[in-house]
Amino acid sequence: MTLDTDITYLPGIGPSRAKLLEAELGIKTWHDLLYTFPYKHIDRSRLYKIRELTSDMPFVQVLGQFLSFEEAGQGRKHRLTGHFWDGEMFLDVTWFNGIRFIKQSVKLRQDYILFGRPGVYGGRLSVIHPDLDNPESTVLSKMSMQPYYSTTERMKKAGLTSRTMERFTSTLLSKITWTLPETLPTYLIERLHLMPLDKALRAAHYPTTADELASANMRLKFEELFFIQLVIMSYARKRQQERKGRKFTRIGGLFNTFFHHYLPFPLTEAQKRVIREMHADMKSGHQMNRLLQGDVGSGKTLVALMVMLIAIDNGCQTCIMAPTEILAEQHLETFRSFLKDMPVRVELLTGNVKGKRRAAIEEGLKDGSVHILIGTHAVIEDNVQFRDLGLIIIDEQHRFGVAQRAKLQKNGPTPHVLVMTATPIPRTLAMTVYGDLDVSVIDELPPGRKPVRTMHIYDNQPEQLYRGVIREIEAGHQVYFVYPLVKESEKLDLKNVQDEFVHLKEVFPQYKISMVHGKMKPSEKDAEMQKFVSGETQILVATTVIEVGVNVPNASVMIIQNAERFGLSQLHQLRGRVGRGAEQSYCILVSGFKLSAETRKRLRIMTETNDGFEIAEADLKLRGPGDLEGTQQSGIAFNLRLANLGRDGQLVQLARDTATFVLDADPELQATDNALLRNHLQELKKEHRDWSQIS
Repeated sequence: MTLDTDITYLPGIGPSRAKLLEAELGIKTWHDLLYTFPYKHIDRSRLYKIRELTSDMPFVQVLGQFLSFEEAGQGRKHRLTGHFWDGEMFLDVTWFNGIRFIKQSVKLRQDYILFGRPGVYGGRLSVIHPDLDNPESTVLSKMSMQPYYSTTERMKKAGLTSRTMERFTSTLLSKITWTLPETLPTYLIERLHLMPLDKALRAAHYPTTADELASANMRLKFEELFFIQLVIMSYARKRQQERKGRKFTRIGGLFNTFFHHYLPFPLTEAQKRVIREMHADMKSGHQMNRLLQGDVGSGKTLVALMVMLIAIDNGCQTCIMAPTEILAEQHLETFRSFLKDMPVRVELLTGNVKGKRRAAIEEGLKDGSVHILIGTHAVIEDNVQFRDLGLIIIDEQHRFGVAQRAKLQKNGPTPHVLVMTATPIPRTLAMTVYGDLDVSVIDELPPGRKPVRTMHIYDNQPEQLYRGVIREIEAGHQVYFVYPLVKESEKLDLKNVQDEFVHLKEVFPQYKISMVHGKMKPSEKDAEMQKFVSGETQILVATTVIEVGVNVPNASVMIIQNAERFGLSQLHQLRGRVGRGAEQSYCILVSGFKLSAETRKRLRIMTETNDGFEIAEADLKLRGPGDLEGTQQSGIAFNLRLANLGRDGQLVQLARDTATFVLDADPELQATDNALLRNHLQELKKEHRDWSQIS
């Protein structure tokens, strides 16, 4: 038997169970089961007396007997209550499901170890749906840290519970009579004081102490993160060596003319710093691959334009890709307003540009007369031919990750690449999602910008809210109302754009109101949006289609209805639509009273800080990387079984530092000591298609 053995051949698992385990959890082999870790462990070494229990305690266990049972209620309220006696006091034990089985299997006046979470039901101390074990066959010292495994509803219906999974893993470890081979070299294990892999894998399932579990998890988490960093960094170094870039050494006429005569406002020190960083890349002779992070309103677009002018001054063309046509059109308008009458030809290429207009643009790209091309992903398709493309800028595209960038850079001469985002990326996530990129951060807002004041109110105060709207509009400003739904839903009790548009026209008959949402035709949406941009309408009722690419400096109020339905990053992006002028702006988060503790924390964070990076870190900790937009499609598939990018930031840094240490000493991993790393890396690349694309 080996770890590649089919799971069917593990005692207790036949063909039907094996099929279910593969379908629900992807477990096909002994290796898969070994690496299916518990989501928690509970200490079961202690027995409590009923008199010691309180309703706020975690899981506890009590030794005693059932003296009687009684049934009550009908339908969904049908329940079975057992009176559990430990020799001193009684405890109510209640079941709402599986009542027939309990009545048949649980005996009166027979000893049981009852394990569950105490609470209060009907004013009495109670445990609902506990585990029951026979004390004669239960050795508590061996159950000191009991594992709990995630299962699906389909598994539970088939009798595959956490306890069943526990039996499977226990059987598996008893069958693995050999020492599991190491995947890390001895010098790293000794340098970092890591637990050996064999011991770590066994202790991750069945630790003897909490400290042993922590050491096992640390070893396994580190290994996951280390190999991701090793792949990314080895690729980045290989790419830097192999892919020479154009040398943009010249800071010429266009850049200087713009800087001295057309700059709309003085650059911040942060903007100057990142421009210097990018120019250093572009004149180094190596291809620039850089991530530019900057909060909403920090001036990334201006920086992008100035870097483009450096490329144009050096005889090259540039293009900027945006994820939506709205944002692409916004860039066109912004660039032309910045450049004014400068001899720089800027064109837009999207699906709406056709016929003679498209032909003229494509001809201008071929002969070099188009200096800046703005568009969606269509700008790098095969039929779009540049005379000499020197710089590609990718804006607000979280799904454009390592493997996709690798594919892009194989097309034609090597252009410099800049990836921009206004969605601040937590440092731990940036090191993984964008680990192959150098990072520049604009951490300063232009002078004169006042922080947006954010307030959380409940939806029972509409009159007070409407009075504030009237004050702002009468002062000459404009207002956004944002809703989670386009139209009324039978399943969700949430406000929607279409009904609220009608309602707000009744509330504010003296003002003009626009409406935009994702189900409108592009031409209709653009027309309504333009009315708001021009000031023809004072109120814009919208869904989240406005969170990116909408710039109306006169808008001073952002009202987000059902704010509890939005994530932190989305709330921050929406808030960024206001505060773009010199006047004080406001963001009002409106919610119902019934909020979970996590939701209250999320809304409180929004009212306490305007720092997008602080918000992004909090979002990562609250929701995990899998829920953050695009992280599952960002080049490398994480497949993290234990590590969590929100909670394990120090381990991410340790993994990156260790990968740097290894590759500095042995870039090709050819040393005898690194044979394990080289071989394991090859195995990983076979398993992960995305990894093999960048190697």
